[in-house]
Amino acid sequence: MDLSAYQLEGFYDELFAKPDQPNPGAELLIEKIKSLSEEDLISKQKAAEIMLLQMGITFAVYGNEAGAEKIFPFDIIPRIVDGKEWSQIEAGLKQRIFALNAFIDDVYHDKKILKDRVVPEDVVFSSKTFRRECEGFSPPKNIWCHVTGTDLVRDSDGAFYVLEDNLRCPSGVSYVLENRQVLKRTFPQVFDASHVRPVDDYPNRLLDTLEYLVPEHIVSPVIGVLTPGTYNSAYFEHSFLARQMGVELVEGQDLVVHDGFVHMRTTKGLEKIDVLYRRMDDDFIDPLAFRSDSVLGVPGLMEVYKAGRLAMANAPGTGVADDKVIYAYVPKIIKYYTGEDPILPNVPTYICSDPKEQEYVLKNLDKLVVKAANESGGYGMLIGPHASAAEREKFAGLIKQNPRNYMAQPTLALSRTPTIIDRAIEGRHVDLRPYILYGKDIYVLPGGLTRVALRKNSLVVNSSQGGGSKDTWVVDAGE
Repeated sequence: MDLSAYQLEGFYDELFAKPDQPNPGAELLIEKIKSLSEEDLISKQKAAEIMLLQMGITFAVYGNEAGAEKIFPFDIIPRIVDGKEWSQIEAGLKQRIFALNAFIDDVYHDKKILKDRVVPEDVVFSSKTFRRECEGFSPPKNIWCHVTGTDLVRDSDGAFYVLEDNLRCPSGVSYVLENRQVLKRTFPQVFDASHVRPVDDYPNRLLDTLEYLVPEHIVSPVIGVLTPGTYNSAYFEHSFLARQMGVELVEGQDLVVHDGFVHMRTTKGLEKIDVLYRRMDDDFIDPLAFRSDSVLGVPGLMEVYKAGRLAMANAPGTGVADDKVIYAYVPKIIKYYTGEDPILPNVPTYICSDPKEQEYVLKNLDKLVVKAANESGGYGMLIGPHASAAEREKFAGLIKQNPRNYMAQPTLALSRTPTIIDRAIEGRHVDLRPYILYGKDIYVLPGGLTRVALRKNSLVVNSSQGGGSKDTWVVDAGE
């Protein structure tokens, strides 16, 4: 495949340092792509898509009239991260998750960070994801955020920045695992020769994390993945992870509180559940504790949990640390709990509840990205440079109406990577979501989900907004 027409166009490129000069670790891949004819490359792409179709790798798009399920778009040209660079990312993520877990525990107990005015009280207490029900409660082993997906972006300076933290029900890891299976078959020789770090043991590590939460006297704990059901956008992942771990996949209607414990209904009667890996937001897990109209949860679940007769991952109340306004204070949170400067920097952030910063945001909406505090999936967001005057005016009104709910950031020149578009290879913008498990130790999955904005010049990588994914290779090029 001729790559001479591939343009860097001033963006940091994940595979090329300069035109026709691959980045460290990408040499073998680029050499292989060049050796393929256009037909061979397209044939490999189509074969990969057929494999994914046979695996049933789909996601639901809410409101999609053409049908609820879509095959998750996938590009066979992997994104490559050098092992030495990954070491810094890994250290930065471990530092960040440790500090965020300490922050969550603090705000539900002594509130020292609030008393010391490092984070404003009103910002925490006004967060929609701060749960008064969790005050004074200590989860098993004092771990709140067992599974985190932290979104990273690389700017034009080549450095990685944390874009946001996802500590409630982060999704996407199933695509990481299945993408890897497809890429091993697509470029087997290149994969083997590139010394790509494995990701296949993630389900076992997740299972270890969940089992760590159980008291030692319980020898064979019963673990369930709690799903909202087949209509949830990430249902494929819920069933995939349950199957890979060899644990039960349960819905709220399968569970009942009996004699002070949570039980699963089975054909042989009730069976006690010890751990739930829940994949639904706090609001829906227990109609007696949170939303009374929820039909997805289990009445009385929180009472059992707070009595210490059930472990849950992630712990209810964890979402306070992924509020997009509290994100702005994470560098101070890291310094407060670790005494260290952040290894991975935040993107510069403007808090709209601050009058001076709000004034700056309103005057510069054409240059900024504005996000709602608790939205996800690319919703509730304005990308100023690509928005119409009417859209910017609408967001200005929303900010003035509810300033606490909005923050803004500069529009970054997100890095790009070669992507197959029709029958050509073009640059498309990407981000990266590594997955972090917090059990006995903090573990970072090497690589993560590279999401790619398939539309030309788009900066929105979310699957719900037309994005796709790539396999992410962390390579030890010198070995």
